[in-house]
Amino acid sequence: MLALPCLRQSSTARQFLNSLSCRRQCLATWNLHPSIQEFTSTLAKRQPGFLVRPNDIRFLSKPREFYTLLLNMIRNAQSRIFLSSLYIGSSESELISTLDAALSRNPDLKLHLQLDLNRSTRPGQSSTATILLPLLRRFPSQVHVSMFRSPALRGMAAELVPPRFNEGWGTWHAKIYGVDDDVVISGANLNKSYFTNRQDRYVHIKNQPQVAQYCLSFLETVSSFSFRLLPAGTSMPYSSQYSMTRGDYTLHWLKPDTHPHRIHKKAQSALTMFQASHHSKLSDSVMAEGRTEMAKLKPTKQPPSFSESIADPRVMLFPVIQAGQFNICEEEAALQSLFRYLSSFKPAGMSLDRPLLDLTSGYFGLYKLYLDLILKSNIDTRIVCSAPKANGFYGSNGISGRIPEGYTYLEQRFMKAVLDAGRSWVAERDGEGRGVQLSEWERDGWTYHAKGIWLSPSPQSPPILTMFGSTNLNSRSAHLDTELSFIMAIPSEQQTTGVQSTERRGLRTPSFDGSTEADASLWELRRQLQSEVQQIREHTDDWKGGKRHVRPLTKLIVHLVKGML
Repeated sequence: MLALPCLRQSSTARQFLNSLSCRRQCLATWNLHPSIQEFTSTLAKRQPGFLVRPNDIRFLSKPREFYTLLLNMIRNAQSRIFLSSLYIGSSESELISTLDAALSRNPDLKLHLQLDLNRSTRPGQSSTATILLPLLRRFPSQVHVSMFRSPALRGMAAELVPPRFNEGWGTWHAKIYGVDDDVVISGANLNKSYFTNRQDRYVHIKNQPQVAQYCLSFLETVSSFSFRLLPAGTSMPYSSQYSMTRGDYTLHWLKPDTHPHRIHKKAQSALTMFQASHHSKLSDSVMAEGRTEMAKLKPTKQPPSFSESIADPRVMLFPVIQAGQFNICEEEAALQSLFRYLSSFKPAGMSLDRPLLDLTSGYFGLYKLYLDLILKSNIDTRIVCSAPKANGFYGSNGISGRIPEGYTYLEQRFMKAVLDAGRSWVAERDGEGRGVQLSEWERDGWTYHAKGIWLSPSPQSPPILTMFGSTNLNSRSAHLDTELSFIMAIPSEQQTTGVQSTERRGLRTPSFDGSTEADASLWELRRQLQSEVQQIREHTDDWKGGKRHVRPLTKLIVHLVKGML
């Protein structure tokens, strides 16, 4: 074992640790593509960050793959399962039985669920709260279920708004599915359609204890200002007058000194402190890694050079929280920085490459700030929205049946703003173009729920950056829902040694000259992102919303609900 005093006595050790710390925390300024170096450096200074080997990240493309992976993860659970979703569908008996079997098999296994209260407690015997009661009764010491309730719906409105519509005032929206040291980040909920014919994104991050612990700690932080679900009659030493019993279950409020409608300051403080604590932990982990690597060096050996130590490049992951009603706006700040640096980026030499931004949202009604960022920039942007028939509310009864039409109205307003800004899409060769393009996704028998951003250094190149998670990038996500997303920055092969990249010549595959396995894995990860974009766009067509009629009453409803869509 290498004792810490030995490190203090060795200038070689100090030099190496300082180099390593700089390498890890300033990775963005060294081996990332120049177009995102400054942005990533800025992000690293203010957000928690994780360094992950590219082989430990996989992008899934099909709902069935996501469901199969989730069940297998649960079946193999050793110590912890932590799941975060809007709700669990009433027909998910296989998921519940798989959780039951895992808990039965291992008495030391813990299950933590974080859900949305309003969506998970709709009246009836098929609510999420009701179907979880058997687990809570059988495994009282192993299962913890927390339910977040948005404080935006309060007072008389909380009593009058029907259960079907109370989600309009904000939800718990983060989608995190973790088991032991594996995590899947998605936009999908735990319901049959999301496992069969509702298209979303699914990112599997494997063998990453720090990322998994971050996600679990995030859920535990939110549970501190959430209700706790327990069978009715279960005594709780700190339950308050704000607890609610509904039939067979009780929602316990464990903060007797705080009204559940007035959690804003506590939530803001808890989330701010949480992010700050994990930002500092990155530095601690860097130094721990340095000690491990130093232990492998002979006392007389010189520290590895900066270029030698980068031989095992990592992907950078930055979690960003958006909880507008608690004044946590990390997503907004991150996207403002991204557009600012992209707009000022000038390619070196004679390169004519222009970055390409792909953006998608199943509920497309861009938040005004993001709309302005796109329209006022010179960044070519392709957007995919949901066609009316691919909207999950298509064919619904009552007022919710107007939701697809409401999004058509928002799209019409968006395209008018694009036209007024002089940013209409101008097609060029091979399907490329300049400006802002809107396409719509439609697939027979499917609905669309994907969301996120991909950034490529040129239209011919695979992405070097993506944002994935729960945000729909609309006003609702910005101001009402509580979201968690990740920004991933991938080192570019042309910035590392041993690779002769043909990217600059417009080719899709790099030419490796003595390349390392890490170089190949970086390229493969970028290819996965490229494939993800291509598979989404396979089911798109030109936007036809300009020809669709929107009824005056629908327009009035959209104006009345404002940012709730």
